[in-house]
Amino acid sequence: MSQEHIVESLTGKTMQKRKSRIPARLDFLQSATGLFLAIFMIFHMLFVSTILISKDFMYSVTKAFELSFIFEGGSSVPVFISIAIVALVFVFHAFLAMRKFPISYREALRLKTHSDLMNHGDTKLWIVQVVTGFALFFLGSVHLYIMLTNSGNIGPFASADRVYSDMMWTLYILLLVAVEFHGAIGLYRLSVKWGWFENGNAKESRAKLKKAKWILSGVMLTLGVATLIAYMKIGAEHQANYGEKYTPQVEVKNEN
Repeated sequence: MSQEHIVESLTGKTMQKRKSRIPARLDFLQSATGLFLAIFMIFHMLFVSTILISKDFMYSVTKAFELSFIFEGGSSVPVFISIAIVALVFVFHAFLAMRKFPISYREALRLKTHSDLMNHGDTKLWIVQVVTGFALFFLGSVHLYIMLTNSGNIGPFASADRVYSDMMWTLYILLLVAVEFHGAIGLYRLSVKWGWFENGNAKESRAKLKKAKWILSGVMLTLGVATLIAYMKIGAEHQANYGEKYTPQVEVKNEN
């Protein structure tokens, strides 16, 4: 065999070896970005739900994200950067996830037939994740765009006005359902895929993880609905003063 053939043979094997690693690396990146987004959404829900405690508390948390302890009065720049990072991860994760989506009606029909015949719970959960992921690509993109263009307009009144007066509550209801089911199922599938919380009994572990998934979905949906109702109530009361910034009660008392 000539030296040229040897080089070609080695190069071909190297390229084949490299290609074989790409799907695994993409799967890892999909898992990593999905985990990041799931954790972010849990903390995001905790943040927006601070309105259930009080307007002042939600305002103080908002100012903390605006780094008011560094910038006098706070700055929207840190919030904008944070949202931009999440948006980039969101788009990248969607791009990675679409590799496994059925891309034609025939593939979708085949998947449904397979799911019905097998009657496999995890397959059905994956189908739900595909549907909610497809919805999130549109709903989440709209929400992220709104937040990017209004990064300095977050607070008890500003957020409530957006929900109620700007009629965004319709988007947020759909977004809430899609993101909570998609995220909870995603965390479940990640735990199964990477063997997290494995106790030596796969069947028992999956049963516990599924129970935890439903509990997480129930808690987050309940918290999300309660939070949305709170913003709707504040927005309705504040409708006549649409656009007015919130002033903490402490500052109001000091002015008086």
